[in-house]
Amino acid sequence: MSSRLLGKLAELAEPEVQPVLDGNFRPAVLANQAFRRAVEDSGMAVPLRIALRRPDGTSSLYETQVFPSDHCMAQLDLPYAERLVKFLLWQKGGYQVTIGGPKQVGEHIRDTYSPSGARAFDEDFMGETTYERPFEVVITDADRVPPAKEVSVPLGRHLEGARIGFDLGASDRKVAAVLDGESIFSEEVVWEPRNQEDPSYHFEEIMAGLKSAAGKLPRVDAIGGSSAGVIINNRPMIASLFRGVPREAFDAKVKPIFLDIAKEWDVPLEVANDGDVTALAGSMSLNDNAVLGIAMGSSEAAGYVNEQGNITGWLNELAFAPIDYHPEAPADEWSADTGCGVQYLTQQAVFRLARQVGIELDEAAPLADQLKSVQKLLEAGDETARKIWETIGVYAGYAIAHYADFYTIKHLLLLGRVTSGSGGPIMMEKIRQVLAAEFPDKQINVQLPDEKTRRVGQAVAAASLPAVN
Repeated sequence: MSSRLLGKLAELAEPEVQPVLDGNFRPAVLANQAFRRAVEDSGMAVPLRIALRRPDGTSSLYETQVFPSDHCMAQLDLPYAERLVKFLLWQKGGYQVTIGGPKQVGEHIRDTYSPSGARAFDEDFMGETTYERPFEVVITDADRVPPAKEVSVPLGRHLEGARIGFDLGASDRKVAAVLDGESIFSEEVVWEPRNQEDPSYHFEEIMAGLKSAAGKLPRVDAIGGSSAGVIINNRPMIASLFRGVPREAFDAKVKPIFLDIAKEWDVPLEVANDGDVTALAGSMSLNDNAVLGIAMGSSEAAGYVNEQGNITGWLNELAFAPIDYHPEAPADEWSADTGCGVQYLTQQAVFRLARQVGIELDEAAPLADQLKSVQKLLEAGDETARKIWETIGVYAGYAIAHYADFYTIKHLLLLGRVTSGSGGPIMMEKIRQVLAAEFPDKQINVQLPDEKTRRVGQAVAAASLPAVN
């Protein structure tokens, strides 16, 4: 997709609330809304249906409208559809995408999501890496796109007995000892998993945390885990935590790492994506459903509990989902794509903006310590540091409105290190400003949990994952 076409789409997205440190920001939610209005106003709208199929037989369907191929604005169909497919793939997952609509749109998606296309990273991730089969784009007519087939299942909420919960992030690992639903011990330990080539490092670090928590319990009945990355049947298919592990060692040692830990402890063990555990923690604390949880840490972890209180089997990897359509938006170092959440709602955003305003970072220090150094300036009243969190708050406001176009959201819960201290309330002020100014119709209860829940809440919720007979 040419930057020229994306730039044309981005021109539709001038925000009313400007992020103070990013005048280029062009929110995806505004661009999509403006495009759809233009299509409707043309009186020539044609349907575009996008279906995503997963190996378990489930599938998702997204329906919208675009310009017909012979319309003078039909070229805008291409960036609009490509950004939609990108979002849907990382929200819901799928090894097969069916495009029903104008042929040129389908051909554009097929070319872009190919081994030689601009989205080759996504093609490999959604194919062999995650779903262990070739990725495929099917082009057809809109009325021949298959219907959705969604399922949802309960997650966690088991509180009885003596349990351990762990939460694995890229800069720290957390563990909690939970007895009959009450946390009696929690611990955070800084670690550096991403550059480690030997997976025994990860195994031993996780085991050390579990042993620390076990020492506070009369016994261990079950272990639940929260981990960054895509987790399928307790197997991490890909995760930034293990980015340094060579592929062969990843397949041999990392994919079964949680199964091996379960054998060591000989108790029920369940591991879920950290975003889903974030949403579970929110649903449990609020005693309500339709919760989207976002953990703003070393990456952006997202998870969703639907209106029935269940998880959906979707990926919810919103770190890779685009929220900014400016063609010169910052690029993700892993996928090389621009405008994705990982550069806006994480500590990476803090670092990017800090460098931009001249705040020096100790590049040799652990990431958690680098973040703390900027947060220390914020707590000391540094106005430049405050602008960083104001900017991230504006990002978050428009991102939340964007997410609400794809999820049914009653409550949105923000957690993670970036929300700690004064930063969280500063962000909340900007989030509310954006939603009130631009999206008064979106009634979403956005909130920060208390400080302790923000820091270790995922580990406690994770402890509730396994059922005990």
